[in-house]
Amino acid sequence: MSESAIPVREPIPETIAPPGTLWSRMKSDPQYAPEHLALDAVRRLGPEAAQWAERCRLDNPDITPDALAALAVRRFTTLSRISGSVSGATGLTGAVLDVGVLAWTQSRMVLHVAAAYGHDPAATERTIDLMVLQRVHKAAEPARLALGVAAGRERASRLFTDVADRPLTGVMMKLGFRLGQMAGLHAARRMFAKKAAWVTSAATRDLAARARTHFRAA
Repeated sequence: MSESAIPVREPIPETIAPPGTLWSRMKSDPQYAPEHLALDAVRRLGPEAAQWAERCRLDNPDITPDALAALAVRRFTTLSRISGSVSGATGLTGAVLDVGVLAWTQSRMVLHVAAAYGHDPAATERTIDLMVLQRVHKAAEPARLALGVAAGRERASRLFTDVADRPLTGVMMKLGFRLGQMAGLHAARRMFAKKAAWVTSAATRDLAARARTHFRAA
């Protein structure tokens, strides 16, 4: 099936906001926010992506991996355009929340693309793929090490305490910077200009191209 003949049915969930428990972890440990997001995305969204790909193949036995991946990319690129207003908040907090939603949406897209090409989107290796494809780390080994640190911190309950004893503005700035890197909004001014649809769409399209090339070759 060609990409132009993609079926109308698009069984991809509309819920695009990261869970509150993830936000708590990222605020407690903003330096490793991308790693926490990747770990949570694979746990929560990996099974969803696998089920989506299976349903699509059952509904359309002749669909090709490229066509299935294009279906996911099209849907999540559309969702990325509205990520800049999903929180309804304003100021620094709103900017950080919206960038986090964009990073979450992009991670969801990568996992669906992986499933489209026959890779298990719930496998632990996908966390490394997310880190490298989203350019948080340049290679698999440093990504693996950072994910290991984040996983250890996640298990350390002493980290998940109230952050009120730290300057909230500093925490949010660090969190926004790290999530902005993950979402492809590398300049601070772009993080606060994220509501422009072309910014989020361009970053998501670039990520989609890298993901399709990576999983098609793998």
